[in-house]
Amino acid sequence: MKLDTLEIGKDAVVASVASDDQALRQHILDMGLTPGTEVTMMKYAPMGDPLEIRLRGYELTLRKDDAARIELVDVHDTDTGPRANAAIGTTEHPALGEGTYSPRAAKTAVPEGAPLHFALAGNQNCGKTTLFNQLTGSNQHVGNFPGVTVDRKDGTIRNHPEASVTDLPGIYSLSPYTGEEIVSRQFILDENPDAIIDIIDATNIERNLYLTLQLMELDRPMVIALNMMDEVTTNGGAVDVNLLESLLGVPVVPISAARNEGIGELVDHALHVARFRERPGRLDFCAPDGPDGGALHRCIHGIANLIEDHAATAHIPVRFAATKLVEGDELVTEALHLDRNELDAIEHIITQMEGEAGTDRLSALADMRFSFIGDVCGRCVVKPHESREHVRSVKIDRILTGRYTAIPAFLVIMGLVFWLTFGVIGAALQGLMEDGIAAIIASADAGLKAFGTNDVVRSLAVDGVLTGVGSVLTFLPIIVVLFLFLSILEDSGYMARVAFVMDKVLRRFGLSGRSFVPMLVGFGCTVPAIMSTRTLPSEHDRKMTVMLTPFMSCSAKLPVYGLLCGAFFPQATVPAMVSLYLIGIVVGCIAALVLNRTAFKGDPVPFIMELPNYRLPSVKTTVMLAWDKAKDFITKAFTIIFAATVVIWFLQTFDIRFNVVADQSQSLLAGLGSIIAPALAPLGFGDWRASTALVTGLIAKESVISTLTVLLGATSPAALSTMFSPFTAYVFLVFTLLYPPCVAAIGAVKSELGARYAVAVFAFQVTVAWIVAFVVHSAGILLGLA
Repeated sequence: MKLDTLEIGKDAVVASVASDDQALRQHILDMGLTPGTEVTMMKYAPMGDPLEIRLRGYELTLRKDDAARIELVDVHDTDTGPRANAAIGTTEHPALGEGTYSPRAAKTAVPEGAPLHFALAGNQNCGKTTLFNQLTGSNQHVGNFPGVTVDRKDGTIRNHPEASVTDLPGIYSLSPYTGEEIVSRQFILDENPDAIIDIIDATNIERNLYLTLQLMELDRPMVIALNMMDEVTTNGGAVDVNLLESLLGVPVVPISAARNEGIGELVDHALHVARFRERPGRLDFCAPDGPDGGALHRCIHGIANLIEDHAATAHIPVRFAATKLVEGDELVTEALHLDRNELDAIEHIITQMEGEAGTDRLSALADMRFSFIGDVCGRCVVKPHESREHVRSVKIDRILTGRYTAIPAFLVIMGLVFWLTFGVIGAALQGLMEDGIAAIIASADAGLKAFGTNDVVRSLAVDGVLTGVGSVLTFLPIIVVLFLFLSILEDSGYMARVAFVMDKVLRRFGLSGRSFVPMLVGFGCTVPAIMSTRTLPSEHDRKMTVMLTPFMSCSAKLPVYGLLCGAFFPQATVPAMVSLYLIGIVVGCIAALVLNRTAFKGDPVPFIMELPNYRLPSVKTTVMLAWDKAKDFITKAFTIIFAATVVIWFLQTFDIRFNVVADQSQSLLAGLGSIIAPALAPLGFGDWRASTALVTGLIAKESVISTLTVLLGATSPAALSTMFSPFTAYVFLVFTLLYPPCVAAIGAVKSELGARYAVAVFAFQVTVAWIVAFVVHSAGILLGLA
């Protein structure tokens, strides 16, 4: 039997994992699906794909296509017997310097007060962000890792100005499968932090220790933060911390990041191992007398002896390099600069190991690590009873991921979020912000006028800078409120369920379920939608999502829809507006299919992820995330948008001889509009005023209305009818719907993916908007509507 056909509630044992894609196969093995592992089928998504299984004490999702690669044996009813646990007593954690671990310390210590830099690593959903916030407080800033777009946080540890910490992306292993994994290991290898703080979810030690063993192979000073110990003890579990330390050779500190418990002790141990260069006490997790007769042990050590000088030259730990060569890691192979004879010798050693062990290289490595972990947990961990959090999560999931209730529940939740954001809280705050900015602009205008400031300079300050930047800043409350709600949903664990439910639909368009949330946010505002793509695990999905999100009609376009639909379709305003939203969705789907077969050819990253228990979000984490987004938005407002508004003001104010114009039709902006107008003539609105309004709409879509007001003198139906017929007005709306979003959104694309993609998004949107508007206009002519 294959895993994709296992019945819900049944157990089975993994017999083998097959895949033509070695990287995917390794990823499956790294997630714990090794031969001999018992799995339980929990449920299928409402649309039948993907599915959720339970193994090694945690839930994992994967698609049916990937599950079909996993062969099972020994299918039986779910086990309900008691778990086998270690017989351990209650032990106090030792003080600093009294630990049971045996580290390898350097001969010289770092002087007291010298700068120290830490890397914070761990699995996703293990409390890493909460710990980072506890360590740094407000002493942090957000950026990108050099050369990549993966989010990076740096901060200074509180009360220790000499110590800084970098929050690495949440990962499950150091295999080069996702960008986050590559970033994390390259940061540790290249940046050479003084120590690693490895955070482990104590409720799921077996799953988390897999990354820990690979971090230990990097041979850097290290301390383990055993997080969520409060949940373990509350649910009847225990961990012999002293024994765990001695078995790993690394200090282990029990903490509760959410309750700020044990953080001081963790910092003391981290500073200690960093200053005294205390590296892990063991790097070898092989069993010389294991069931394979020690074949893998001999293989790794044989390769290590062969590459020792190459590893030293490349500054890569030899044990880490040896295991990565067994995996076939191309990045490590290239870095070592091995010649053909050495590569052939290594392949011979690995092939010989496979023959002796009776298994392939990837399975042998994964099994070696999980066997060691199983032995460690069997000796020092008493597994907790089923936690209240898990019981609660199972009950909630019956509704939120139920076959008939998942989609309605999602619509209700997201409808509530958007209603509160755009209709209640965010709208009220935006109104206050608009009033405040209007008052500031009026005061500045009056002050400059009273001071006798030159009219041109006053126009630049008031009409250009303050009005332009101010109009964009009015969206700040909406963005902050929206990200507050999204952060709550993310921290609670619900967003993972949304991706699980929607994956099958989006996969048809070359995306994974995780792309659904950013595209949904795009209906509110394109800027936070693009910014939220940072959570996507692959560059393929991320770039595709960024390219498609602008097709989702943002709320800034609503004033344009409302004005023209109310003027030309007074009896059918709502259907006309709904049709625009539907056109955006349909065009986005078609564009996704085209992109997936051309520029982004290939399948999205397989949907393999954990479904965490539902938890109450951390207030501090939620607020700090919203604050980070607010800072990002304000920075853009006073850089990109500031420059753009000054340019637009200049074009509106001067003619080609740089004289101040009395009539805007003589301005440089009008001239620019006249240049663009012929390209829009085939669409039915070749008037320079329409093209000028579209140009100013690039600053903010509301500017389309303000520009038409200025150029027409009014936006009454009578005034608008001098430029549009009902049909050409609708085509104009279609073009407005699909053409490039505001400067802030293009700036967000540049910030996330670089200038090249910002230009590509702009060109792609213009092209698609013109083609679709032309098709609609041509169809109208054929139907006699024009």
